Amino acid sequence: MAASRRRTRSRTSRRTPRRLSLPARLKRWDASVASRINARTTGAVSDGFWRGLTLAANHGKLWFAAAAVLVALGRPRAAARGLASLGLASFVANLVGKRLIGGDRPALTSIPLARRLERSPTSPSFPSGHTASAAAFATGAALEWPAAGAVLAPLAAGVGYSRLHTGAHWLSDVAGGAAIGAGAAVALNLAAPAVKPVVRRDPPTARMIDLPASETGDGVFIVVNPGSGRGLGGPKPAPLLRERLPQADIHELADGDDIGEVIGRRLEAETPPRVLGVYGGDGTVAAVAQRAREAELPLLVFPGGTFNHFAKASLLDTVDATLQALAAGSGREVDVADLTFGTGETITVLNTASVGIYPSFVEEREKHEKRLGKPIAALIAAIRVVRRGDPLEIEIDGRVRTVWSVFVGVDRYYPVAVAPIERRRLDDHLLDVRILFANGKPRSRGAVALAFGGRTDALVARLPFLQGPPALEARTVDEITIAARGDDPGYAHDGEASTETPGDPRKITLRVRPAALKVYSPKA
Repeated sequence: MAASRRRTRSRTSRRTPRRLSLPARLKRWDASVASRINARTTGAVSDGFWRGLTLAANHGKLWFAAAAVLVALGRPRAAARGLASLGLASFVANLVGKRLIGGDRPALTSIPLARRLERSPTSPSFPSGHTASAAAFATGAALEWPAAGAVLAPLAAGVGYSRLHTGAHWLSDVAGGAAIGAGAAVALNLAAPAVKPVVRRDPPTARMIDLPASETGDGVFIVVNPGSGRGLGGPKPAPLLRERLPQADIHELADGDDIGEVIGRRLEAETPPRVLGVYGGDGTVAAVAQRAREAELPLLVFPGGTFNHFAKASLLDTVDATLQALAAGSGREVDVADLTFGTGETITVLNTASVGIYPSFVEEREKHEKRLGKPIAALIAAIRVVRRGDPLEIEIDGRVRTVWSVFVGVDRYYPVAVAPIERRRLDDHLLDVRILFANGKPRSRGAVALAFGGRTDALVARLPFLQGPPALEARTVDEITIAARGDDPGYAHDGEASTETPGDPRKITLRVRPAALKVYSPKA
C-alpha cells in the first residue's frame, strides 16, 4: 500500500511541473498597486468602458478588427505583421510563461462589484495574455507603418490597464505581458525584417526648357521668409544664400512687408532682375509666383517651408538641388491655376485650393499634431470640426449641393482623400476635384472621410447603420465655379488657411493654366 502511494506521488510530481516564484518584494508591490486601484471610485460609465474594452480584446477580436481596418487603409503588410506578432506572443505567454511562472490571480472579494467580469479567468495569472497580444500587435504593425503605432499604442495600453481595473491581473502580470508582446514583435522582425518601401518618384513630365544660368546669383532677386518652416532647426536662410550666391540681391521679409510691393519696387529699379527667387513654404512661393507670371520671369524656388509640396514636385528637395538647377540653367514649364473671386481679382494657385471646413480642420489638426501624431490628430480635428460646423449649401457649375468641403488640386493628386498631398505630375493640364458631401449622411461619415479619406469611407459605407453612397466624390475638370450661399465659407490655397478673402468670397472660379509658369528644375 505504501509503495502504491509512493508511485502515485511520483506520477503526480511528474505531471505537475515546478513553477518559478516571483520575488516577495514584487508581490508586495502588486498588492499595493491593486489596493490603490480598487480604492478609487470611478463611476459606472468608466467601469463599463474598461469592462467593455477588456472583453473586446478576448481571443484577439479587437486586434483582428484593427487588422481589417489596416487592410482597408491599404496597409496589408502592417496587418499581417501585427497578427503574426500576436500569434507568437500568445504562444510564449500562454504555453511558456503561464506554465513556467503562473501564480494566483487577485482575490475576487477585493474587486469592487461593479468592475468584476461575468466570467472570472481561471488560468494562471502571470503573464497577462491580453496585454501580450495587445503589445505584440501594436508593435508589429508599427514596425511596418509607424503611423499605425501612434494610433494603436494608446489602445494597447488601455487594454493593459483594463486588466488591472477589472481585477483580472496584477501589475507584474501586465508588465510581463507587455514585455513578451513587444519582444515577440521585435524577434519576428529580426527573423523577417519589415520591408521598407522603395519610393519611386517619376520625374516631372513637364517640358524641359533653357533658363538664364548663374553660379553666383548675378541678376537674381530672392525674397526670404524667415518665418517659413519655423522650428525645423536648419541654418538661417539669408546668410546661407548670401554665402552661396554672393551676387544675388536678397531681401529678408520683415513684419508688415507685402511681398507684391517688395517685388514691385525691385522690378521698377534701373536694373531689374532676370530671375525671381523665393525661400519659403508653399504660401510664400505662390505669392512670388504671382509676380513672376506677371513679369514673365522664371521662378527660382528654395524649399524653406514645412512640407514644400511644389518644390518637391519640381525635384527641388534641397537648397543644393535648386543651386544646381540655377547653375545649369535648366527648368520646366509647369501648370498653375487662376483663382478668381466674384469681383474679378485673380491670384495664382500653385498646388491646391479648398472651400468649406478644410481650413478649420487644418488649424485644429496642427494644434495636436506634435503631441499626438498626425493620424490621431486628424481624427480628433475631424470630429471636432464636423461636430461644431454646419454643412455648406453651394452651387457647383450650376448645381446646388450640400457639402462639408470642396478640394481642387492643380494636376492630379494622390491618394483619394478629402485633401490629398502628393502631386506626381506638372503637366496634366487639368484640375483634380474632391467633394465631401453632407446631404443625407451622418456627421460621422463626414468626420471619417475627412480624417482618413476615400478608402476608409468606402469601408464605412458598408456598415449597416452607415450605409449609403460614398461621401467623397473625385473628378477632373479644366474649370470649376463654386458659389456658396450664406456667410463667408472660408477658403485656403497652397497650405494657407484663411477666412479673409479678397473680393466676394462666396463665389470663386478656378481655371487651369497649362505651362503658365517657368520654374528652375534639375534634369531627371
